[in-house]
Amino acid sequence: MLPKQHTWFTEPYQSEGVAISWTIESHLGHEMTDYQTIDVYKTTHWGNLMVIDGYVMLTTRDNFLYHEMLTHPALFSHPNPKNVLIIGGGDCGTLKEVLAHESVAQCTQVEIDEKVTRLAEKFFPELCERNDDPRATLLFDDGLAHIKSLPPESVDVIIIDSTDPIGPAEGLFGPEFVKDCYAALGPGGIMVQQSESPLLHLALIEGIKKNMDDAGFSDTATLGFPQPCYPSGWWSATMAVKGGTLAPPNEARFNKAKLTTRYYNPAIHSGALATQLGPVTR
Repeated sequence: MLPKQHTWFTEPYQSEGVAISWTIESHLGHEMTDYQTIDVYKTTHWGNLMVIDGYVMLTTRDNFLYHEMLTHPALFSHPNPKNVLIIGGGDCGTLKEVLAHESVAQCTQVEIDEKVTRLAEKFFPELCERNDDPRATLLFDDGLAHIKSLPPESVDVIIIDSTDPIGPAEGLFGPEFVKDCYAALGPGGIMVQQSESPLLHLALIEGIKKNMDDAGFSDTATLGFPQPCYPSGWWSATMAVKGGTLAPPNEARFNKAKLTTRYYNPAIHSGALATQLGPVTR
C-alpha cells in the first residue's frame, strides 16, 4: 500500500481502453504559455515527469530510449552530417545526442515554446548539458516558418522531435511541411520524424510515409523501439532519404565515433530496420 502522501498522475488513452499511471511525490512546476500548459512532477520511481496538456512528454528514467533512437539512426545513415536541424525538441535531449557526434559542425534547434526548455534546464539538467556547446543554436520560433526560410539544400539532417499531431505540432505532420523539408535537405539528406506507436497509430505512420514518398524521398523506413512512458509502450521514428537507400549501419563507423549510449548500437539499428508493421488485431 502506498503512503497516504502519494497521489497518482494518470494519462488515459480512451480510444484504446488503456491508461498509464505514476505515483507522484510532489508537483514541481506549472506554466500556462501562449501555446500549452506544462507541468513537471517528481515521481517515486521514474524521476521527474514532464506533462504537456495532460500528455506525458518524458521521464528521467526512460527518455534515453526515445532520444537515442530519434537521433543516432539518422546521423549514422548520413555519410557525413555537418549541419543538423531539430524542429521541436524543447527538452534538449535530442540536441544532446546530436552533439555527441564530433562530425556535426552546427545544430540548430527550433522550439516554439521557450518555457519547455527553461523547465527542462531546471528539472532535467542532464538533458541540457550541451546547450552551451558552441555548435548549438537555440531558436524559439515557429518550425514551419523556419523550414520555409531555409536556402535550398542547406541542411544534412532534419529531426522532427514533436509532440503528438495536435495543437502547435499538427502542421509538422502535413504534406507541405514534408515538401519544405525535402527542399531544405542536400543530396543524400535524411529526415526523421517521431511517428507515434506502431501498435496504435498505423494509419498515421502510413500517412507520414506517403507524405515522404510524395515529396520525392527515395526510401523510407519506420524504426520501432520500446518506450514505457508512451501509449502501448512501443514507439517509432520514421526516416526518409533524399536519393539512394537507407543502408544498414556501419559498425566500424559507430565504434570510431566512441559514443556513450544506453540503448542504441548497430545491432539495435539493424533490428529496428527489420520492424514489420501490420494490421492491429483485437
